[in-house]
Amino acid sequence: MNRYNRRVQIPDLQLPKYDNVEERVDREEGDDSNNNGVPRLITTENSVSDDQEPFMGVKVRRKASRHRDIKGDYLDVASHSYLMKILQKQGDKQVLFADKVLKFTGSGKMKQRILLITDFAIYIIDPEINALKRRIALAAVEKICLSELSDNFFAIIIPTEYDLLMASTRKTEIVTVLIEATKSASDYELEVAFSNSFEYNADAELVKVIEFEEVEGGVKTRITRK
Repeated sequence: MNRYNRRVQIPDLQLPKYDNVEERVDREEGDDSNNNGVPRLITTENSVSDDQEPFMGVKVRRKASRHRDIKGDYLDVASHSYLMKILQKQGDKQVLFADKVLKFTGSGKMKQRILLITDFAIYIIDPEINALKRRIALAAVEKICLSELSDNFFAIIIPTEYDLLMASTRKTEIVTVLIEATKSASDYELEVAFSNSFEYNADAELVKVIEFEEVEGGVKTRITRK
C-alpha cells in the first residue's frame, strides 16, 4: 500500500488495556524545579466546543470526552526549568498543549513521554532523563490517523521521517490542537483519517499495522508487522 494513501486511526480518551504491552509504565511526577532565570513561555488555553471538533458524525465518542474542560498545559510547563530550556533553545514561545502520553516504540513497547505542542512544532521529551527525544515541525505532518471506535490511540503521520503512534486520555484535544496549529502555521488543514485498521511507519525501516475491534466492555487492539 502506498504510504501516502494509507489511512490511520486514533481512538478516544481513556487508556485501554494493551494486550501486546511488554513494559508497564509507572506514573511519574513532573520536575518541580523553578525557572532559574529562564524566560517564561506564553501558554494558551484552548476553548473548543463539541461542534468544532473534527470527530462529529465519524467517531464513537465517550460522554466524558464530549464535556471535558480544555486546559492545554496540563504540566505547568513554565514551572519546569528543563522544559523551558528545551523550548527556549528552539525559539518556541507559545505552548498550545502539554501532557504526558504513552508512545509506542518500534519494538512494540510503551514508553511514557511528554508531548508538547507549540505553534511551530511537536516535541517528544523523555521525563526520566529530562531530554528532548524528537522535534517535528508542524509543516512536516501529513495527517492524523484515528479509529472509528472509542479508544485513546492516535497516529501522527510524517512522510519525511517515521510516524508516531501514541495513546492519551486527551486525544481529542491533542488532535484538535494539531489541526488548528497547523492551519495557523502553514495555512492548510491537516487531514484526519478514520479507519479501524491502518499502517504506520514504526521506524525508518519497519511498517506496522494496528487493528481495532469493538468487544464487550471496550475496544481490543492488535499491532502486527506488515
